[in-house]
Amino acid sequence: MSKVTITRDEFLADRQGRTFADVLNDPEQPFEEMLTFFSDENRQRRMEESEIHHDRAPMAGVVRELESLPAINQFLSEIHAQRTQRLRQAIGVLVRIIMQRRGWKKTGKKGSLGVRAEASSHVPAHNTGGLALWFVRAERYELAEGMPFRPVSARSKELQAGRTKQSSAKC
Repeated sequence: MSKVTITRDEFLADRQGRTFADVLNDPEQPFEEMLTFFSDENRQRRMEESEIHHDRAPMAGVVRELESLPAINQFLSEIHAQRTQRLRQAIGVLVRIIMQRRGWKKTGKKGSLGVRAEASSHVPAHNTGGLALWFVRAERYELAEGMPFRPVSARSKELQAGRTKQSSAKC
């Protein structure tokens, strides 16, 4: 699939995106860097591969690289929890727009990206473990036409059901 590029105007045209006008209009927030980052075809491919091959949220495929960008890392390391939360939420909306344009739909489930550290007024909200330092959860997606691989949980249930039938047949 070809890459999806989202502009500021397209983001603001989205029903959820428009609720983040404060993020877009705040010159201190790295929204332009975010748009550039997520417009990359290879990153979008990795986001899809994260769902298909690794059974993880699309953000899991790019979160370390995103957090390594100086402007993003610097902004998220501020102690202003409300401002950094709004940027993280706006990133989630941007990911949704991209995934939907690439033929995916939301599952209504969240995938873990990290384990949050205890809250402190002296340290920015961050994680102590997981993939990401600044992101805790991310939306999960599935292809509109169905996923090419079944989840391990479904395969495990079938395996257990098969063993139960074999045990019953021996009795």
